[in-house]
Amino acid sequence: MNTRNLRGFFIFLAAGLAPAQPPGSNDDPGIVDHAECALFSAKREKFVAGGVGANKASALGRLTEDVASRLGWTQSFVPGGSRTGALQQDPLAGLGTIDRNLFGEMSKAGVIPAERTNDFEFIRRATLDLTGRIPDPIRVQSFVADTRSNKRELLVDELMAKPEWVDKWTMFYGDLFKNTSATSQVRRYTEGTSAFQKWIRESLGANKPYNQIATELITSTGTNSYTQGDLNFVVGGFITGGPQQDIWDGQTVLIANTFLGISHLNCLLCHNGRGHLDTLSVWGKAQTRQSAWGMSAFLAKTYASRTPVQAGDATPYYWFVADDTTRFRTDYPLNTTTGNRPARQPIGTQATVAPVYMFSGRGPKPGENYRVAFAREVTGDFQFARAAVNYVWAQFFGKGIVEPLDGFDPARLDPANPPPAGWSIQPTNPQLLTELAQDFINSKYDLKALMKQIANSNAYQLSSRYNGKWDPAWEKLFARKFLRRLWAEEVHDGIAQTSGLLPSYNLARVYPNSSATEAWSMRFPETEGTPDAGGVVTRFLDSFWRGNRDDEDRLSDGAISQALDLMNDPFVMTRIRGTGNGSLLLAKNLSLADDQLINTLFLNVLSRYPSASEMTAAQAQLKTGVRTQAAEDLLWSLYNKVDFIFNY
Repeated sequence: MNTRNLRGFFIFLAAGLAPAQPPGSNDDPGIVDHAECALFSAKREKFVAGGVGANKASALGRLTEDVASRLGWTQSFVPGGSRTGALQQDPLAGLGTIDRNLFGEMSKAGVIPAERTNDFEFIRRATLDLTGRIPDPIRVQSFVADTRSNKRELLVDELMAKPEWVDKWTMFYGDLFKNTSATSQVRRYTEGTSAFQKWIRESLGANKPYNQIATELITSTGTNSYTQGDLNFVVGGFITGGPQQDIWDGQTVLIANTFLGISHLNCLLCHNGRGHLDTLSVWGKAQTRQSAWGMSAFLAKTYASRTPVQAGDATPYYWFVADDTTRFRTDYPLNTTTGNRPARQPIGTQATVAPVYMFSGRGPKPGENYRVAFAREVTGDFQFARAAVNYVWAQFFGKGIVEPLDGFDPARLDPANPPPAGWSIQPTNPQLLTELAQDFINSKYDLKALMKQIANSNAYQLSSRYNGKWDPAWEKLFARKFLRRLWAEEVHDGIAQTSGLLPSYNLARVYPNSSATEAWSMRFPETEGTPDAGGVVTRFLDSFWRGNRDDEDRLSDGAISQALDLMNDPFVMTRIRGTGNGSLLLAKNLSLADDQLINTLFLNVLSRYPSASEMTAAQAQLKTGVRTQAAEDLLWSLYNKVDFIFNY
C-alpha cells in the first residue's frame, strides 16, 4: 500500500469504522463493542452517531410504536436493561410467531431490545441477506423517501422476485448440498457440478416446496449425472476403498446432516453411543450401532456406478444411480471386516438389518421402494422442519436457534420433556423453534414464505447498535441484530457492482467444456478453484473463507489476509481510479462538487450518506494534494471501512 493510501486509510479510521446514522440523527458519540468485528479490525467499532455512552441513561427509541406499547416498556431505562412499569394485559396478542416469542422472552428477562434500524440500514441489510447484492443507490433514495407504512414488506417482496434471490440461495443450498466437482472420496466432474447447480437453481426459481426438493434428492434415479442434476446429491455420499455398506452409510450420513441437522449419526454407524457420545448428546449416548444400521438399510438396494464418457478410458465418467433388488437381494448385511468403519458382524443369528427409521420405528410399506420410504419418513419428521428453518434462520440472524446447525440433540429440544440433570434444553428459544417449524409445515414447506416471515419480523429489523451496556448473555434473546461479515462472493460482487467495472471470467479455465463467461461470483457453479483455477481472483475469494463444500466450511471469521486484500489487491485497486475507464464510479463523478461527490460515493458503496464528521473528514481529504488522487483515496477508504465488509 503506498503512502497516499495509508494517509487516506488513517483519515477514515479516525472518522469512524462502523455504520453511522444519516444526517439529522442523534450525533452523541459512544462506544459499542461488537465481538463480531473483533477479528477483522484491531480496534473495536466506534459509532460516531446514534450511540450513547454506557454511563448515560438512554431513550428506548422506536422498536415500533405498536410493539413497544404492547410490551409496556417505558421511555427510559437504566443501562444494563432493567425495565420499569407493569405490562399491559395480553401485550403479545396479535404479534407474529417470531416477535411474540422473542419479545416475550425479552420481557420476562427485563431486557429492552435495540432500536428499530433506520431505512438506510434496512434496505442494505435486506438486499444483502436476500440477494447477496448491495442496493442500487437510486433505489435506496426512493425507498427512504417512500412514506408508505408497508414499504419494508413491499421491499422484501420485490427482492424475493429478483433473479438475484435465486443466485444467492442457489449458492447457499449448493453449500448445504455439498455440490463440488471433486472431494477426497468422489468426483462429479465439472459437468456434474453444473448439472446439480442448474437443478438447484430451477427448483428455487420455481419455488419448489422444500420437502419435494429433499424427496427428489433422496430418491433420484437415472443413468447420467451430467444431464440429470439431482443424481449428484446421492452420489456425494459415495465412499471409496471399502465394502458397499460404507457407501450406504456415507449416503445416510449425508441425508441426516443435510435434512435433519443430526451429525452424530456418523458416530453411531461405527459404534454404540454409550462410551462415545456421553458428553455430546443425550439422545446419541442412548442409541446403538444396530439402530443406525436400520437407517442405512433404507439405502441397501441403492447402486451407484460410474460410466466412462469414452469407452476404454477410465476417466472422466458420469454416474448411474438405481435401486437394484436383483443385485442386492438381502437387507443391510452384517458381513464386513474391512473398509472405513469397524467390522459388521452377525448379532447372534441375525445376519442382516431391515430398514427402520429410528425416530418413528417404521419401515417401508409392503412392496415400497426403500428410498421412497426413507424420504417419506425424513420429510414427515418434525425434525426435518426444525433443521430447515434453523439453517435459514442463521443466515438472517447471524446464529442458529440451535448451534451448531447440524448438532441437534433430539433429547434436548422439548422443555415439557427435559433432559437429565446437568443437561440444558438445546434451543435458545424452544417455543420459537417449534412454532416456526410448524409455520413452515403449514406453508407447505415454502422457503420464500419462511424468508418473508423472518425479514418482515420486528426482531429482524432491530438495530445492530444497542443504547446502553450490552450484556453478552442477551445474545440468546436476539435483542439486537448481530453483524454478519459478508460472504466472499458478496465482497467480490459488491466491489464490482459499486465501482462500475464488472469482470468477465472465462470459466473454461475451470470448466473445460464451458463456453460461458460470468461477471458475478454468486453465480459460480462451485466455490473450489473458481473462477481462474487457483489464480489471483480465486485467492482473493478464498481469503474470505468461502470453503470448498467438502472438508472446509464457509466461515464468517476475519483474517489479516482479508484486510490486506482490500488494501492492496488489484481487484480493488483497479476499481478506485478516477481516470481511464469511463464506466468507473469515480471517473464518472469526479467533476462533481466536493460535497456531491462525497455523497455519491457514500451512497453507492455504503448505501447511506456520510455523517457530519465523515463529511468533514472527506472534504478535508479532497483538498489535499491532487484532487484525483485524493478522491481515489476516499473511495479506497470506503471499501476498507468495516461497514462495507459487514452487513449490519
